[in-house]
Amino acid sequence: MVMRFWVKKRIWITIMVLALGGVLVWLDPRGPQDQSIDAEARAQEPGHVLENAEITLFGDTGAIQQSLTTPRLVHTPQTAMTDVLSPRATLFDSEERQWLATAETGTLNTDTQALTLAGSAQLLAPDEGWQLNTELLHYDGITRHAWSDAETILQQPPQRIDASRMDVWLDDSQIRLTNNVRGIHPPATRSQ
Repeated sequence: MVMRFWVKKRIWITIMVLALGGVLVWLDPRGPQDQSIDAEARAQEPGHVLENAEITLFGDTGAIQQSLTTPRLVHTPQTAMTDVLSPRATLFDSEERQWLATAETGTLNTDTQALTLAGSAQLLAPDEGWQLNTELLHYDGITRHAWSDAETILQQPPQRIDASRMDVWLDDSQIRLTNNVRGIHPPATRSQ
């Protein structure tokens, strides 16, 4: 009879320990939890960070649209955005002429080929010999159109033109300056 009592007591204690263990596992905050991933927070996580990088974007025909070199590149794949430091971009028009663009920082959308250059942005047309300076330069790599809504200086020494807005179409070699356009055009000198 005593033996039967001890067996019932042990079974009862075993059941209590298992039940208590189950309750503790269910309540444990470190255990598995069903939490959804915050999509907005994940969209801000960089997928690639590269040092001394070069990125080249190609068009539908396989021709190079733009090439960009930078000492530091941070790419976020969820948004297709690439942030760059001290970018040096080479932009190609439909005739494969090269246009050079530089700035302190930049952002490249690899899906739309939209490039934004900020901080002492420059666009150079080496073949034509002119240089454009502004604080914020936008470039659409598909239409090959560059523009700035910030103060802009267009120079082809000794000429200089200031404006509040600028548009450049690379394929047409066409520039349009609008709003508060002022220029210095020294008279041509004759060589003797």
